[in-house]
Amino acid sequence: MTEVHTSGAAGGAAAHTSCERPGGDLGEADPQERFARAALTRIVEPGDATAGRLLRAYGAQELVRALREDAVSPPGFSQERWTGLRSRSQRARPEADLAEIASVGGRFVCPGDQEWPGQLDALGVTRPIGLWVLGEPSLRYWALRSVAVVGARACSEYGVHMAAVLGAGLAQRGWTVVSGAAYGVDGAAHRGALATGGATIGVLACGVDVAYPPGHAELISRIGEQGLLLAELPPKDHPSRSRFVLRNRVIAALTRGTVVVEAALRSGSLSTARHARRLGRFVMGVPGPVTSGLSAGVNELLREEGSVVTDAAEVIELVGSIGDLAPRRRGPSLPRDVLHAEAALVLDALPARGAMEARRLAQEIGITRDAAVARLQELCGLGFVERVGSDWQLSRAPDPGRGAGHTIE
Repeated sequence: MTEVHTSGAAGGAAAHTSCERPGGDLGEADPQERFARAALTRIVEPGDATAGRLLRAYGAQELVRALREDAVSPPGFSQERWTGLRSRSQRARPEADLAEIASVGGRFVCPGDQEWPGQLDALGVTRPIGLWVLGEPSLRYWALRSVAVVGARACSEYGVHMAAVLGAGLAQRGWTVVSGAAYGVDGAAHRGALATGGATIGVLACGVDVAYPPGHAELISRIGEQGLLLAELPPKDHPSRSRFVLRNRVIAALTRGTVVVEAALRSGSLSTARHARRLGRFVMGVPGPVTSGLSAGVNELLREEGSVVTDAAEVIELVGSIGDLAPRRRGPSLPRDVLHAEAALVLDALPARGAMEARRLAQEIGITRDAAVARLQELCGLGFVERVGSDWQLSRAPDPGRGAGHTIE
């Protein structure tokens, strides 16, 4: 093959670049383009930039035709690689895959469909060819207010707790929690959202009808029933190491921001954060102990470009709309906080043990004796001090401002 034909279009400029209807109106993709894209998910690996460029230039139908008919590779493909894709194309049965997904209550969503989340277009030539989806809610609608929560698989109890709290808190506030349904942080985030009856999306590195990891079969089933499962790979397809890494770009692009809860220095979840940063999304991290290897990657992320978050309110303050501010954190309010500045000086000047005469106290802090007496009487009425003859001392009852004793904080 020396050239990919454009079915009448002049070069690649006028060729279809997606499943969109003429004019780009939202609706349903062209059926033939949908079949071709479904076939390509069986032929091309997720995130294949070279195939993505051809797809953008010539459209799915023409690319599938070339793979099935043209023996010569197009520019950008080695002949060996093109031959491998042509071999894969012979086993692609889009009608069977579409029937398979429909039989389990799912669907195939591609660009041009009303349900397609437009934020995925930011991936450019590595944008998913289409997405196999299981679950009733609208993917486009749920993705509009979504946050990714990712982290270590072999996480600590701290990681599980924080991921679950974040998942629950975000879901309770009307945000969709997106993760990869893996062991550890991913699973905890999903469970937190599910426990509140909230929205959650599991992005899989295999077919949506494949329970992987097997130990999360029940969780994945719950996500499919209560939320959404989605994958770039067709039904029954299996996961692989590279597919997990490539899946992370979809998680990052689908959401407004990515929160990393626990991650070692070489954790795969950090790739999700890197994708988010490149796409201009918010990158956040939950800090962990500096002595924990499981938090080393997160802490390094926070030193470089991430924002520190500790709860759902702080996440929403970053990714939400103007006015979605997290409440300011303050220590407990104490009676001494509202003392007049001069009264506070008088109180601090009194010794921890023993009593002091008002004149000497006034000299210590540089005010008149009358002013010192007035402030001492005020403090006495509030229970901070008491009179002993002509002298004054700290009240023997617990200090209402800071508890028993007179320790400097």
